[in-house]
Parts: sequence; C-alpha cells; structure tokens
Amino acid sequence: MQLYELISGVKVNAVKGTLDIDIKGVNLDSRLIKPGQMFMAFKGTQTDGHAYIPKAIEAGAVAVMCEKMPEMCDDKVTYIQVDNTEQVIGDVATVFYGNPSRHLKLIGVTGTNGKTTIATELYNMFRKLGHKAGLISTVVNRVNDEKVPTEHTTPDPITLNALLASMVDAGCEYAFMEVSSHAVAQNRIGGLYFSGGIFTNLTRDHLDYHKTVENYLKAKKTFFDNLPQEAFAITNLDDKNGMVMMQNTKAQVKTYSIREMADFKARIIECHLEGMYLEINGQQVGVQFLGKFNVSNLLAVYGAACMLGQDPHDVLVALSTLRPVSGRFEAVHSPLGYTAIVDYAHTPDALANVLGAINGVVEGKGHIITVCGAGGNRDKGKRPIMAKEAVRQSDKVIITSDNPRFEEPQDIINDMLAGLDADDMLKVVSIADRKEAIRTACMIAQKGDVILVAGKGHEDYQEIKGVKHHFDDKEVLEEIFSAQQAQG
Repeated sequence: MQLYELISGVKVNAVKGTLDIDIKGVNLDSRLIKPGQMFMAFKGTQTDGHAYIPKAIEAGAVAVMCEKMPEMCDDKVTYIQVDNTEQVIGDVATVFYGNPSRHLKLIGVTGTNGKTTIATELYNMFRKLGHKAGLISTVVNRVNDEKVPTEHTTPDPITLNALLASMVDAGCEYAFMEVSSHAVAQNRIGGLYFSGGIFTNLTRDHLDYHKTVENYLKAKKTFFDNLPQEAFAITNLDDKNGMVMMQNTKAQVKTYSIREMADFKARIIECHLEGMYLEINGQQVGVQFLGKFNVSNLLAVYGAACMLGQDPHDVLVALSTLRPVSGRFEAVHSPLGYTAIVDYAHTPDALANVLGAINGVVEGKGHIITVCGAGGNRDKGKRPIMAKEAVRQSDKVIITSDNPRFEEPQDIINDMLAGLDADDMLKVVSIADRKEAIRTACMIAQKGDVILVAGKGHEDYQEIKGVKHHFDDKEVLEEIFSAQQAQG
C-alpha cells in the first residue's frame, strides 16, 4: 500500500521525504520491524517509542510516524509528524488491513466482570448455530476453531486489525470481543466499526491506572458514546451504572435484568452445584452455570444473539449446551466428596458474586473454604475489602499469594489482613505459598464442603519478580485429587 493512501485519514502536521512509497507493514515495536515497514513511535506508559526510531530504521523501516521530528533525519526514510501517534494508530492499522471490522458483525463486551464469559459464550453459541465466528478474549483468541495466542484483554490496534483481517479471510461472519477500559483509554479500538456493544457492570478495578472510579466509568462509557446509529447497545439494568452508560449513545438501546422489567428478563427456578433451571423471557431452560451473576451473563448472551437475528428458540437450545469458560466457576470434584471451584474473581464484587452463588447452593449443608490473594503492583485499596468479603461469606479463609509481581507476597497478605478485626481473624490463616495454601484447604475439607480457589482462574503462571513461573490452580487440585484416588 502506498504511504499517501495509508495516512489519507490522518491529520498530518509535517512530512519529510516522499509519500509515494510502498509500505509493506506497520509496527509499534522496533524489534519486530521488517524491511519496507512503517514504524509508529509514541510515548507509552513505560517507554518512549521515539528513542527506538534509529533501531527501527536499522531494521529496515522506510517510514516513521512520530510526534516529534528527530534532530537527525535519514534521507532514505520518510517522516510523518502528528499530534498524537497513539490516537491515530487504529486509523492507520484499519486502512492497512482493509477495514476488516466493516466486513464482520463485530460485538464488543465491556464492564468490570463477565466480559470473558459473555464474549466466549457468544462465540461458542454462534459456532453451535453453524456460523463462522472469531473471538478476542483474555483467555484465548480464535479464528473459527483455530487458537491464536493472547497476551492482553484487548490487543494493540495493529495486532487487533491483523486478527480481524484473518477472520475476514477465513470467512467469519461474526467477531466477539472483550473491550477493556485500558483499550478505550489508550485508543486501541480506534478506527473499528462495532455492530453492537454490551455493558455488564462496573465495580472497583484498575484504579492503579485510572486513578478514580469516575475515570474508569468514563472510559467504559466512551465505548458506547462512539457506537454508530445502526448498532445496538445492551445494558444491565441491575447495575446502577447501566443506564448511565447509555446516556449519550446513538445506538439502539436494549436492557437485561433479573430484578426489573427489561427487554431480556430471567429468573432462577432452581439451582444446584451442576447448574440452574431458568425462565428467560417466559421460556424455561436448563443451563450448566451457577449464580445470579451468570444468569446476567447468559441474559446478555441471549439478548445479543436475538439482536443479531437468531431465532429465540434456537438460542435457548444452544444456551442449554454451553459450558463455563476455563477458570470461570470451574468445578473439580474430590473423590472424598467435596468440590473445589476455580474462579478468576480478583475484585471485591466478583468475589462476593461467586461466594454468594456457592452459599446459595450449599445453604449450610457444608462448609465454604476460600483460598484467595491479591495481585502485586495493582490497586492496593481493594486488598482489605477482598479479605473482608471472603471472611463474610466463608467458614474458613486462607490468604495466600496471587501474582506478587515485584512486591513481596507477605506485604500484600498484610495489606489484606489489615481489613480484618479480631473476630474475622478467628476464621483466617495466611500461607504465602499458593500450592501449600490449596493443599491445606484440601486437607481440612470434609464431604459436602466447597473450596473456592479465587483470583487466577484460567492463568497457568505465577508472576514473581518479572518472571512467569508455571502455576495452574486447577492442575494443583487435580494432582491432589489423583493422589486421594490412589490412596483409596
């Protein structure tokens, strides 16, 4: 693609060199630059890409987009100066990859909790209904049935457009995507065309980045503000921010609720550890999920599928066959008669929802033992709140390490314990080694009890001092249960 075509939609302040050159690719990482590509330099949260312009040129970049012209310019390279590179990366990537979101029905899911479940189950449903579809999620990216590695909830704009283009090439009709608050704030979804958006809920999270809940809310709301008139926006009426998100959207607004009158309404008829029997818009269906929070998630899936033109009866049939996403309320059964549940819950609200669901099933017939921690180098304010919530809804709590990153595990544990009073502490022990914490929970569990191992869910690593060590909560539990089986 010619450079002048590539930047046709971008406001350019200055150009040094010719625009009449062929661009073979665009890249943000100087280490990944190949000959004939354009390097896009911007000031990130950790490093300033402008410092890597020489390395990009050395690697073969023929064009550079930047916010500040280098003092020394290479005569063989074209330099394009813009106000804010980060703001235009999406527009450039969209043009380079042929505007793939215009050739798909792209649905974005945003909110604090439930994004992964809703996006993944929409993908699973549409595959079951016979459609070609793609998925962009925290757990995995998929192009039809092919897995594509993922590192962030929402990739950078270039990776994102390349992924969407591969979906178009594979004949996908639909793409379902988690949209994080970081992605909105950092313009990672710039240039994309969404056919629909779903709001799940908003609770405290990512305040290490957004600083205030108001900023966090604004980032989520911006996604809906920017939806086109032809799109739909589905919102959760049971969340106090549900209609706030819709205040300035041009999209067609639909609602879902388990408490209020809404376009998509559900109630729980009965529930047990293997699932629930629900009534959705007057029709009854059995599902393999548990908890009110999952009823909300499934309502969003149902609503979006209906808005995308699927037959409501077919949607309910498909809904009954869906299974929980890896690491989201995933049950593992001990041969000794107790159950362990692995869940990604890493916010106070998510922990409250999962424990509420477990309590609703156990109803005093067994004990609830919770193993949880908090991530390092993240919002410290939620640590004591999470500990308090775990104690409030559990019979025993083991505070342990999560992903300590560059903090000391015991310091994080101490922050959590600071939220507890003397009575709370009677229920609590702390074990910094996560494997030992899980093993201890299994040692004290009796028949009929439920262990919740919270915080890491699908993750198969533990990040310590910048190094990712293999660690999988479910794997640890399965090893323990295999040993129990062998012992008879």
